[in-house]
Amino acid sequence: MFDYALLKKLCLCSGISGDEGKVRDVILGEIKGFADEIKIDNLGNILVKKKGKKPSAARLMLSAHMDEVGLMITEITGEGFLKFDEVGGIDRRVLLGEHVLIGKNRINGIIGIKPIHLTKGDEKSSVPSYSEMYIDIGAESREQALEYVCPGDSVCFVPNFSENGFTITSKAIDDRFGCCVLIEMIKSELEYDMDFVFAVQEEVGLRGAKVAAYTVDPEFALVVETTTAADIPEIGSAKQVCRLGDGAVISFMDRRTIYDKEMVDLSFEAAKLCGTKAQYKRAVAGGNDSGAIQQSRGGVRTLAISLACRYLHSPSCVADKNDCESVMELVKYVSAQIAGGNLINRG
Repeated sequence: MFDYALLKKLCLCSGISGDEGKVRDVILGEIKGFADEIKIDNLGNILVKKKGKKPSAARLMLSAHMDEVGLMITEITGEGFLKFDEVGGIDRRVLLGEHVLIGKNRINGIIGIKPIHLTKGDEKSSVPSYSEMYIDIGAESREQALEYVCPGDSVCFVPNFSENGFTITSKAIDDRFGCCVLIEMIKSELEYDMDFVFAVQEEVGLRGAKVAAYTVDPEFALVVETTTAADIPEIGSAKQVCRLGDGAVISFMDRRTIYDKEMVDLSFEAAKLCGTKAQYKRAVAGGNDSGAIQQSRGGVRTLAISLACRYLHSPSCVADKNDCESVMELVKYVSAQIAGGNLINRG
């Protein structure tokens, strides 16, 4: 049974790219006593070694990223309003009127724009640029605002997590879900030795995974991620990318990676053997840490297994509980097959 309490604990943490400390602390607290070796590198990645019942026939690294998308304060106006820019890719439409938390003091703020009754023409229906938005913390002047916040402060969506019998809804499912999967594996009894990476700064250019893969030097990598589902009204089935409820999402290609074909085939074979659902990602779009890992050192054979998620990079991502179970089951099975040497000299 997937640990939704742990997923909630991770999702409620605030940790945009470059400011993942709180997430890292939670993960370290969870895996302490279960790992054989834990290191923190200079960028803040967590590098974990976990011994299994047997030595691995192939060096496998499993990876998930700790960071979430968010904003950063760039300027404070004379009137005390906060200007900002994005950290990671965010659809500006989801920001208007959003409640946020700023800096170490977690100051409450609201993202505002010009009132509708003062707009003219196309302004009424267009999406404002970042330069037209601001965060209102109620300060009366720049000097007063500086008592609580400063340029460079991180801005996060207010934590939220809810679930019903079918779905979970939260910020930061991307990629606290992947972190949860890795934690559960570290806590379990593994058949083979494996390396685990909890990476930083994925959302701003796959930076943590690049250096982590260089350090670990794996032959194979399995990236556990979330990916955009577009199974919503007005979108034809051919453009829906993936669907909630159809199981783990296997990518064959995205904007950063062409995935190892034998690893892709193995995943679908494994899904049949496990009796779990799996689906192709039906769009060549986006990217994840695989793009950096694949090119590390002399090259790494790489696969991504993802959770389908609606409204990705928003304050309210939605995922299917059955899909969570499918990804967990498939990652466990596929990782054992790879570490056990199933793909060495195959085909």
